Amino acid sequence: MAYLKFQGEGIFNGREILPAHQVLVTNEKGIIEEIIPATEAGADVQQHQGLLCPGFVNTHCHLELSHMKGLLPEKTGLVDFVTGVMQQRNFTPEKIQSAMAEAEADMQAGGIVAVGDICNTDHTITQKAQSPLHWYNFIEVSGFIPQSAPLRFEQAVKTYNSFTEKLPATGQHQTAVTPHAPYSVSNALFELINGFSAGKVISVHNQETPEEDAFFRNGISRFRQLYTQLGADISFFEHPGCSSLQHWLPQVTQPAAVLLVHNTCTTETDIRFAQQVAAGRQQTLYWTLCPNANLYIEGRLPHVEQLRQNQCAITIGTDSLASNWQLSILSELQTLRTHLPNIPLNELLQWATLNGAQALRMHDKLGSFEKGKQPGILVVDKRLDSVKRLL
Repeated sequence: MAYLKFQGEGIFNGREILPAHQVLVTNEKGIIEEIIPATEAGADVQQHQGLLCPGFVNTHCHLELSHMKGLLPEKTGLVDFVTGVMQQRNFTPEKIQSAMAEAEADMQAGGIVAVGDICNTDHTITQKAQSPLHWYNFIEVSGFIPQSAPLRFEQAVKTYNSFTEKLPATGQHQTAVTPHAPYSVSNALFELINGFSAGKVISVHNQETPEEDAFFRNGISRFRQLYTQLGADISFFEHPGCSSLQHWLPQVTQPAAVLLVHNTCTTETDIRFAQQVAAGRQQTLYWTLCPNANLYIEGRLPHVEQLRQNQCAITIGTDSLASNWQLSILSELQTLRTHLPNIPLNELLQWATLNGAQALRMHDKLGSFEKGKQPGILVVDKRLDSVKRLL
């Protein structure tokens, strides 16, 4: 059997940066064999400038919105952004498919090997069926009117069945039904999703705007205006007097893991509350950061240092081309490095690789350089200026 040998300015193995005198050895398919000293590697070692790194994992994306690139203005706030998305979704199938194909190709070129993708429709199935990437398909459901919960859930299960029939569960494809956000999902709908998601991973947009917490703390929020614009009567709603996170997380008892996405306004009190709730039911939480989308929509970043200080498992997402300039994990890391220069490089890279693979339950194949895995191989500049895909 032929072997491939790679040496860089160091090897990030998924957890730490190994020194430059180590060589990564794979078979011809890129399956990891071992990491050995350069003195034992023999001839035919490929030399590269930069760190060898496993492929990136994008834990939050909306591929189906790729046709909306550049359509929505920046820094409008989430309520206006959501309104814009609903108004701009109607494009021809050809335009939607073409935009998704281009976006996926860009993700591949940028070193992404797996994606946690939010799906409100079945539009992405055709693209994913021919994709080399790994996909966790989060079939998203929303409906804030309690009486609509059975119908909304039935529609989501129909989409879920379409995905599982055409993209059967394998090492490359996994699918679950997931709630959109607490301000758009009724307690009745949370209950239905919770039962259906036992043992799976779900992904919830969490505390993306101050308006979200205000909606649950005192009921005074622009989300009321949004529902008025939609013609929805939410006079039944009585705010619980707590933060959004403290309202919804206790309701999702059955999933094995929960991705909390955005967390732009999450406080340390909320973090500790969430950790206590999850620990009490042996549930794993992952805190997904999409910094470029946060800047695009709200013009602010999450309290990343609070997450770090509380030993939260952090992952990285790109959100959609409706809310971002590109679907690039490297760009997300660059933004974090610009605003938070003290975060060690190996920690940032772990968020983008092993943590993401663990969050999407793909760490048996992806996320780190361990024997038997096929995680992809990147060369990442130590200053995060560039990334090149080798395998």
